[in-house]
Parts: sequence; structure tokens; C-alpha cells
Amino acid sequence: MALQDKYAELVQAATSLGVANLAIAEKDSVLHVSGTANSTADYDALWALYDKIDPNMASGDLMMNLDIKADAGAQLKVTTDSTNLNIRDTPSTEGAIVGKAAHNEVVTLVEKTDDSWWKIKTADGEEGYAYAQYLSPL
Repeated sequence: MALQDKYAELVQAATSLGVANLAIAEKDSVLHVSGTANSTADYDALWALYDKIDPNMASGDLMMNLDIKADAGAQLKVTTDSTNLNIRDTPSTEGAIVGKAAHNEVVTLVEKTDDSWWKIKTADGEEGYAYAQYLSPL
């Protein structure tokens, strides 16, 4: 089965969700998919679909490089299930907790450190790194 056929549902979902700058290319038996999702929910939906097609991402035949649309200064909503989001001094779970942002609190993006960690600032002035999975652009 061709990789584009195997991952056709994922590519169609990315298109339907309006992933910006969507690029799909096959190289060395790996399908490369990249672009910018409009929200954390869209990003999570695409990763969940990938896991459905290739449980535990075991086959190693897809490289997905998705970003989430948000620019410095953008307002973000904390989308934890119900708990506070830890704000850390370094972009790692090993970093010291320097603050917390409440569930549904709106914070400001300072910078996207990488796909996993974003530097944010709360309305109270607490600044540090938070796990991007729990932040959604407004």
C-alpha cells in the first residue's frame, strides 16, 4: 500500500481542518506532512488520527511536523481538563514551577520555544514556560 493511501484519512482531515501551508511529500519510504494547525484541538485531532491509523506510531513511515497558529502577543486560553497549568523556569518538566495558570485562564504568548513548550505571561505578570498542548489560541 502506498503511504499516501495509508494516510489518506489524515491528509483529508488536515485539508478539512484548514491546516495552513500543508505540504505532503514522500521521501525514502517516509511520508512527510507539515503545516500549521489553527488550534490545539485541531493539532490533537490530527495526532489522534495518526495514532488510530498507526497505533503507537510503530511503523515509522510518517513524519508529521505540525505547528499551531499563534504569534507572539497572541491571547491563549488554558485548556487543561480542570486543573491549573504549571508555569516553569525552563521548557521542561524538570524546570522549577514559577507560577500557575488556572483552567480557562487567558494568558499571553511571549514566544514559541518549540512545538511542545511555549513561553507565556499571565495577567498577574507570571512569566515562564508551559506545555503547549494545554494552550489554545483564541
